[in-house]
Amino acid sequence: MGEKTTGDLCSELMSASDINSYLSENQPYFSEESISQLLMEMYRKKSISKAALARKAGMSEVYLHQVFSGRRNPSRDRLICLCIGLEAALEETQQVLKQAGYAQLYPKSKRDAIITYGILHHTELGEINDKLFSENEKTLF
Repeated sequence: MGEKTTGDLCSELMSASDINSYLSENQPYFSEESISQLLMEMYRKKSISKAALARKAGMSEVYLHQVFSGRRNPSRDRLICLCIGLEAALEETQQVLKQAGYAQLYPKSKRDAIITYGILHHTELGEINDKLFSENEKTLF
């Protein structure tokens, strides 16, 4: 059984006679990894405490623990903050957003361009927020 692309799955879905057969035939291709699992994998690769991560991501330790345990589903902005705190690469950040079902960072959006630039240049979260504020864009927190 070869890997199906997103395009393959989309074509099959559009031509499917019923949803149940599509779901059963394509079960192996559905992503099952939760955001908390993905973030935990990223966290394990870093040498940072959860307390330090919470500070760098602009959130409380309690909230961070709830996200990692799967009891909280963070918003798009909170996920971006976590990725910045984890010093994730742009590709990793885009993957997290995609996995969570959120829009990826889009360079045609002024706000997203500022955030993307910050991620690419390993800018601290506070500095990214300052630039967003100075450009009259919604800050991340």
